[in-house]
Amino acid sequence: MTICLPVEMNLRKGDKVWVEDKDFAWIAGDVLDSLENKVHVETATGREVFVSPEKLFRRDPDDEEHNGVDDMTKLTYLHEAGVLYNLQRRYALNDIYTYTGSILIAVNPFKKLPHLYNGHMMEQYKGAPFGELSPHVFAVSEVAYRAMIDDCRSQSILVSGESGAGKTETTKLIMQYLTFVGGRAAEDDRSVEQQVLESNPLLEAFGNAKTVRNDNSSRFGKFVEIQFDANGRISGAAIRTYLLERSRVVRITDPERNYHCFYQLCASGNDAEKYKLSNPQQFHYLNQSNTYELEGVSNAEEYKNTRRAMDIVGISHDEQEGIFRTLAAILHLGNVEFSSGKEHDSSVVKDRNSRIHLQMAADLFKCDANLLLASLCTRSILTREGTIVKALDCNAAVTSRDALAKTVYARLFDWLVDKINRSVGQDPNSRFQIGVLDIYGFECFKNNSFEQFCINFANEKLQQHFNEHVFKMEQDEYRKEEINWSYIEFIDNQDVLDLIEKKPIGVIALLDEACMFPRSTHESFSMKLFQNFNFHPRLEKAKFSETDFTLSHYAGKVTYQTETFLDKNRDYAIVEHCNLLSSSKCPFVAGLFPSAPEESARSSYKFSSVSSRFKQQLQALMQTLSKTEPHYVRCVKPNSLNRPQKFENLSVLHQLRCGGVLEAVRISLAGYPTRRHYSDFVDRFGLLASEFMDESNDEQSLTEKILRKLGLGNYQLGRTKVFLRAGQIGILDSRRAEVLDASARLIQRRLRTFVTHQNFIAARASAISIQAYCRGCLSRNAYAARRKAAAAVLVQKHARRWLSRCAFVKLVSATLVIQSCIRADSARFKFSHQKEDRAASLIQAHWRMHKFRSAFRRRQSSIIAIQCHWRQKLAKREFRKLKQAANDAGALRLAKTKLEKRLEDLEWRLQLEKRLRISGEEAKSGEISKLQKTLESFSLKLDAARLATINECNKNAVLQKQLDISMKEKSAVERELNGMAELRKDNALLKNSMNSLEKNNLALEKDLLNAKTDCNNTLQKLKEAEKRCSELQTSVQSLEEKLSHLENENHVLRQKTLSTSPERIRQILGEKHSSAVVPAQNDRRSIFETPTPSKLIMPFSHSLSESRRSKFTAERNLENYELLSRCIKENLGFSDEDKPLAACVIYKCLLHWHAFESESTAIFNIIIEGINEALKGGDDNNALPYWLSNASALLCLLQRNLRSNSFLNASVQRSGRPSAYGVKSPFKLHGPDDSAAHIEARYPAILFKQQLTACVEKIYGLIRDNLKKELSPLLGSCIQAPKASRGIAGKSSRSPGGVPQQSPSSQWESILKFLDSLLSRLRENHVPSFFIRKLVTQVFSFINLSLFNSLLLRRECCTFSNGEYVKSGIAELEKWIASAKEEFSGTSWHELNYIRQAVGFLVIHQKRKKSLDEIRQDLCPALTIRQIYRISTMYWDDKYGTQSVSSEVVSQMRILLDKDSQKLSSNSFLLDDDMSIPFSAEDIDKAIPVLDPSEIEPPKFVSEYTCAQSLVKKPSTASASKQIV
Repeated sequence: MTICLPVEMNLRKGDKVWVEDKDFAWIAGDVLDSLENKVHVETATGREVFVSPEKLFRRDPDDEEHNGVDDMTKLTYLHEAGVLYNLQRRYALNDIYTYTGSILIAVNPFKKLPHLYNGHMMEQYKGAPFGELSPHVFAVSEVAYRAMIDDCRSQSILVSGESGAGKTETTKLIMQYLTFVGGRAAEDDRSVEQQVLESNPLLEAFGNAKTVRNDNSSRFGKFVEIQFDANGRISGAAIRTYLLERSRVVRITDPERNYHCFYQLCASGNDAEKYKLSNPQQFHYLNQSNTYELEGVSNAEEYKNTRRAMDIVGISHDEQEGIFRTLAAILHLGNVEFSSGKEHDSSVVKDRNSRIHLQMAADLFKCDANLLLASLCTRSILTREGTIVKALDCNAAVTSRDALAKTVYARLFDWLVDKINRSVGQDPNSRFQIGVLDIYGFECFKNNSFEQFCINFANEKLQQHFNEHVFKMEQDEYRKEEINWSYIEFIDNQDVLDLIEKKPIGVIALLDEACMFPRSTHESFSMKLFQNFNFHPRLEKAKFSETDFTLSHYAGKVTYQTETFLDKNRDYAIVEHCNLLSSSKCPFVAGLFPSAPEESARSSYKFSSVSSRFKQQLQALMQTLSKTEPHYVRCVKPNSLNRPQKFENLSVLHQLRCGGVLEAVRISLAGYPTRRHYSDFVDRFGLLASEFMDESNDEQSLTEKILRKLGLGNYQLGRTKVFLRAGQIGILDSRRAEVLDASARLIQRRLRTFVTHQNFIAARASAISIQAYCRGCLSRNAYAARRKAAAAVLVQKHARRWLSRCAFVKLVSATLVIQSCIRADSARFKFSHQKEDRAASLIQAHWRMHKFRSAFRRRQSSIIAIQCHWRQKLAKREFRKLKQAANDAGALRLAKTKLEKRLEDLEWRLQLEKRLRISGEEAKSGEISKLQKTLESFSLKLDAARLATINECNKNAVLQKQLDISMKEKSAVERELNGMAELRKDNALLKNSMNSLEKNNLALEKDLLNAKTDCNNTLQKLKEAEKRCSELQTSVQSLEEKLSHLENENHVLRQKTLSTSPERIRQILGEKHSSAVVPAQNDRRSIFETPTPSKLIMPFSHSLSESRRSKFTAERNLENYELLSRCIKENLGFSDEDKPLAACVIYKCLLHWHAFESESTAIFNIIIEGINEALKGGDDNNALPYWLSNASALLCLLQRNLRSNSFLNASVQRSGRPSAYGVKSPFKLHGPDDSAAHIEARYPAILFKQQLTACVEKIYGLIRDNLKKELSPLLGSCIQAPKASRGIAGKSSRSPGGVPQQSPSSQWESILKFLDSLLSRLRENHVPSFFIRKLVTQVFSFINLSLFNSLLLRRECCTFSNGEYVKSGIAELEKWIASAKEEFSGTSWHELNYIRQAVGFLVIHQKRKKSLDEIRQDLCPALTIRQIYRISTMYWDDKYGTQSVSSEVVSQMRILLDKDSQKLSSNSFLLDDDMSIPFSAEDIDKAIPVLDPSEIEPPKFVSEYTCAQSLVKKPSTASASKQIV
């Protein structure tokens, strides 16, 4: 269903629209041109299309600047494109909840968001009005709970959606919240709410399975009724289930799974072995699919969770044994196969494996295996003549086996639900209830069978109920606003319901009729269906099938395949099966099949229609829902891949249609879909009638004037809102756009005029400047020309003079040159003649020298040749000798070759020497002048050559010796070769030994690994032992600390004493009537006899008799109690030195009566009880501060002047901390640094001090809680800025620079007055500054917490104007803190860090230019990433239209959030309230100044009492006698 709006105006260029797209459903576009019947649109992908105006939706351009709205009704244009886009924007920011009126849409995030569901978040939504905080499932639960309490009417919450949309998890959250607000302490270990919550995983194990779309799909409908008593506490619960998918037990398809409980049982370990179960692949009912495990889910752990849930629900171990025995029997039964028997149409067990499984199933059912086989393979038919046993063929036997499995599982599931109901317990006296319906959503697959038909039938029923509720909700809205409205008619789906369920010719009736006839088939059923409904507009015949039919549901057309309709609708209860299992020896199995009464039926089949039974259950459900007030939660699955941050538009749009959300939108469109508060309407469209804005009119009259000026009709003015028909908001936006365009053109025209005028002035100034410059240039050029002419004349004069001089100088120089040349020529002639003579003489000398050198060279070469030939001859002779010797001895062949090589080397050297000599001779040919020296050098070389020849002969002798040596070495090598052979044999032996050693080494390595594992285990055990030892040490230390801290040991006694009733006190007084404080002191005197001043304290003489002493003591005790009661009840005020009189009088009385040294606690109980009574009966504003001052003063006196006795000191010494005081007497303890006396107190006095400490903490807590209660409503009105008056708003500047800081409103003034009154009350009662500082600090912490949490939970608070408003209020608080001074304010300003930084972030400009590091380090260092992300995504600028942080920063924060969500134990973005007491008795002692009660003059009435007459004496006497500090 596509909802299209009638186009009431022409679209203009630049308008924002939505264009239908086949891939993205709807895509954003901008209008380029508007033609007659087509609109030229450019889409966001850059594609240009021509679309008819009827197929376009308008798009609000402001939506792009925001992150979506939390309520669809706030959309400017309410249509399916806007709804889809809004959900997509919010889902991208992890805002998975969105309202559509009172309907909650929940988009499955497919990841954990723990910060949305913790206890602190539930506390925030508790008591909050609907719509005040961000959309949440807790808000819907809270509305239902409050409506039940306030209206005294039962409620229901309907959760729907397709498989995988998160219905089950949403239902869990609803029940979790209801148990949070309505929970109570149970009488036994299992509370009702705990059992209700634990029933979810138990029913999931037996009723949920993996489907194509969801790993944990509920295959049944569930309606949970949570019952409440008159006080709104949970008193009972009941669970009803609908349409369990029984066929899944015996038939599944890949990649689906059977019910979870089967896989859990197979993975149970010992239990699986007990029932002869193994891998799920071994069982026919489980191996039809290849999926056995779920990603991230352990079947073994889930089995333990199921067992634990059974224990909590109250299922006994015997019943649990019976449950899992039955499940195992079903699995074994599925492995029984059949084959054809000997007789016609008979069947027998196929093989041995099937017989084993049959026997195992019979053993688990505890019945006879033969009877079980007979019930599967035969049927008994009762006739008049008797019983006829009919054999079944293989197919019928398999059908009988599957029918037994389905029947057993269905009865097991029903028993489980009934057991949960009986265990949880229903309250018959319950007045109200809240029902939570978790039911399957509308389904439309490629192949739709009987289950889809029933599911869609249920959704048609619920959709009719939903439409009626939405229609009624619209009517209530119009009535509430008191507008005249003609009731619209919405399209009812009653015709579809009549088609399905109407008798006698509805689809269900025809299906039941076909199932009653054994020979009916799905073809005959389809034929009869088409015959009866051939012309029905809601039923069609499928195009490509003769048996399939198509129904037109509210969500679209669905085609059903009828092949399995008849089989799935038949619910035969086979008598043989029931009789067999009812006689089982297992009590649990027999209880599932109670004995049925005898019937006269002729067949063993008892027919029951699944569809008829489901219709009856559905009617009962609708009757229950009609008696309750419904609330709706629509769950949406964003994508089919179950991946986070992936949004498939087409799938989501289909689910919105199936969930009826678009139907609710259509109903709204039929009336007045656009509803705006008057203030918002005037803010947006006030510029259309600006002439009315300056008038002092209210917003309603302004709205009416605006609409009348525009000529719009058919609108309605309500009490707080204006109601517009569909399309009228588009007209208003179009007019607004025209006004803005005209204003923009006017601004542009004025701006262009201004710019042109400025350009003209600048051009004129430039022209004048250019003219002046040109004139200057011309003048300068003329001056330069004249100057050049004068210079030219001067230059010419000097040039002529210079030329004349140059000519003269040139003539003189030429003359000199000619003369010098002549002289040089004559000198050169003489020199050349002399040079020729010297050259001739030199040539002659060189020729003679050449001649002699040539003769010498020829002679030298002849001598060298002769020498070489002689040496060659000698060498050949030697060679022949050596060759002959080598032939004689074969062993000398090696030497021969060496000598030949040596000879070749010598010949080569000889040739080389020849070449060297030749080259030397050629080089010496040029040395004619040094011939004599050259000859001497050659003679030396000749001698050297002779020596070389001799050396060569010596070398030959050496070679001969080396040859002999080599022969010897050869024999040695042969011996070594023999040794090598022996070594090879030894090496083989070593290799064999090596192999054996390697084997031994492998064995040793294995032993080493085992030893290492044992060592690791031992080390682990040692570590565990060390850990236990450390734990024991810590426990011992903690025990020692407990022994040393006496106040912690007696905390329970203190609380018991505080809660003691007045009757108990009177009883104590009666019992202790005869035991006075003073006699007790006198009795102890003899025991602690010591020569100390304490002996002087003798109030009575020892000569008094016992009777007179007891009577006198009783009378004195009554007088003491009367005095104390009067001191407590009357407001004694404060002394001139601002010291509390009551505390000082009570302390002096106790000191005078020696109460601290008494063993009686009656007098202390009187004081504590009197203070409690005074707190209850007095005015909290005055009584609590008054007693905080007195109780803290009395506690300080006790803390400073009392010390524990020797018994308590001994316990302290045992704890390892020696006492800081030495015992001087049994009554006094003296410190080391002063001489002041300290009273040794007995146990009752120490207990009284602890009770008084608790009393001070209680008074402080009461004051703090009262302050928070008074402050909460004031802060609720301070978090959001009030609407300013229109006259002022119309005249105010809209520029960021021109807006002055807002002044705080009356709400902030009330906060300041509250703080002033608090400070004045505390100071009037002279409360120590220490307590004032603590109280003010915690008050400001509460202000910070309340404002910050409200800011994060309410989107309307995250605006620019609201940030300015809160910032101005915080500035006033800063002024108050400065005026209060640090003595009373303390660190209050630092307590506002969170709200100060958050508000500072709201009011900064250009957020898109800020990086994440700048935001975290500079702007918001105290805030976490999750808090910054929350503020950034919720922010919207309602004043200047600026945008929030950039998308890159948002992406970076989202990545950090995904990483941190796995590490943090709590991911909440809200702040927690600190309820602790921020001080101890020691802190009070240190902070409060020294108080001397001896200087205080008691009231006048004290002198009336004889027991206190000594108190009115001079302070010096009292001080000297009592030694009071």
